[in-house]
Amino acid sequence: MPTDSQGRTQTKVTSALITGAASGIGLALARHLAAQNVQVHLTDISLAAAEAAAANLAGMVQAHALDVSNEAQITQIADKIGAVDLLINNAGLQHVAPIEDFPSQRFRTLIDVLLTGPAMMTRAFLPGMYAQNYGRIINIGSIHALVASPYKSAYVAAKHGLIGFSKTIALEAAERNVTINTLCPAYVRTPLVEQQISAQAQSHGISEEAVINDIMLKPMPKKSFIGTDELCGAVDYLIGPAARNMTAQTLVLDGGWTAR
Repeated sequence: MPTDSQGRTQTKVTSALITGAASGIGLALARHLAAQNVQVHLTDISLAAAEAAAANLAGMVQAHALDVSNEAQITQIADKIGAVDLLINNAGLQHVAPIEDFPSQRFRTLIDVLLTGPAMMTRAFLPGMYAQNYGRIINIGSIHALVASPYKSAYVAAKHGLIGFSKTIALEAAERNVTINTLCPAYVRTPLVEQQISAQAQSHGISEEAVINDIMLKPMPKKSFIGTDELCGAVDYLIGPAARNMTAQTLVLDGGWTAR
C-alpha cells in the first residue's frame, strides 16, 4: 500500500475516474469528490458535455471523452492518465420496450455500456491498482440488479450481471488490497430517469405522474426518490478505512423495496 513521507500507510483516495460523469449521479459524485481535494477525471461520451461539467466544478477536475463501449478508447485513457485510486463505473443508458419489439442492436449496446464497459474499465485500471497495492472500484448498479421490471430486459440483465462480475473480481483482487462493490439505488431523479418516466408513460399508455406514483415509487415503502447525497455518503463509506475489508458486497438504497 502507498505510504506517505513518514512511512505511514495511506488509505485515503487521492485520484478517481468516473464514467458517464457529465450529468446525474456521475456529476454529483464528481462534485463531491472534487470538494474533498480528490483529483477527478470526469469522463463522458461527449467531450463537450464533460468539459462543460468540469468547468462548473471547483477543485482538481479534468475532462475526458470516453465511450466505455469502445475498447480502444478505454486503453487510450488508461495509458493517458495512468493509475487511479478509485474507479467508479457509472456510465449508463436505458431502453424501454417489450422484448418482441426490442431492437437487437439496442440490446447489445446496453450490454456493452452497462456490463462489458465496466469489465473492460476494470481490466484496464486494475494493473495500476495492483502495482500500488491499493485500489477501490465502485460499480453503480441499480435496484434492477436485484429485481426486475417489465420492458427493461437488457438493463435488468446487465445490472444483474454487474453484481456477479463484481463478486468475481473481488475474489481475484482480494490479496492485492483492492476492493470492488456495487451500489444499488432505487430511482434517483436524474436525466436518465426522466427519460424513463416519459418512455414508460408511452409504453403503458398512462400519464407521467402515474408512472412516478404507480410504477416507480409504488414498490418503495418510503415512497421517495433516492437523493444523490445518499449515494455520495455511501461512496464515502466504501472508500474509507472502515470499509477496508468490505468487498464483493452490494449496498442497496431502496427505501425498503426489497424487504417485500
